[in-house]
Amino acid sequence: MRKLIKTITLFSLPLFVACGGGSSKTPEVVNEAPSKVNLVYPTPNLLCIDNTIAFNWSDATDPNNDNISYKVEFSSSRSMAPITKTETVNTSTKSIVLAKGTAYYWRVTAIDAKGLAGEASDVSAFYTKGDGVANSAPFIAEIVSPADEKADVAAGDVTLTWKGADSNDATNTLKYEVFFSEDTDPASIETNYSETTRKVTVTSGKTYYWKINTIDPSNAKSIGQVWSFKVN
Repeated sequence: MRKLIKTITLFSLPLFVACGGGSSKTPEVVNEAPSKVNLVYPTPNLLCIDNTIAFNWSDATDPNNDNISYKVEFSSSRSMAPITKTETVNTSTKSIVLAKGTAYYWRVTAIDAKGLAGEASDVSAFYTKGDGVANSAPFIAEIVSPADEKADVAAGDVTLTWKGADSNDATNTLKYEVFFSEDTDPASIETNYSETTRKVTVTSGKTYYWKINTIDPSNAKSIGQVWSFKVN
């Protein structure tokens, strides 16, 4: 009887081993995007004397240690639409030839070897000096608050805030045309305005649109893009 039990035990053991061995799995590696980069040069609102510019930005890191490439994009608008020029490089610096006498807006996005893109850098502006150009238009106004398409603005008084800059002279006193209303083509509420904030009153449940045109001392004007926000 004891011999029979021992035989059954020996035959059963491989079954337990086989079942146990089949339950192990190799964990799946999740691909993660590279980090966001910071733009280094040109510095914001720089007037570039030469139109061949050595662009530079910080190195991105990749959580999976993948190789990284960089997509460098240029636009004539701070909203980066449309994109007018794109360069793809494998290092964090690149000399690029651009048109003279032009205001440019640029950003850089890191992309891993599997094609997964990280968050784009902040947008920065610069100007390439033209031949014989004494004055150029100021940069398009940069939004501060409320953020574009913000959906939870509180009803009551809201302060519209923006930034202005001029490539000709950083000390220039700029003037602004302020547009604000419920229409997608907002109405003018200020002209020859010297501040970079404007308080408005908003009503719950409504969407508002606003725009800032920038004017320099020589009356050169940059037309702003239309921003919007929704009130709770």
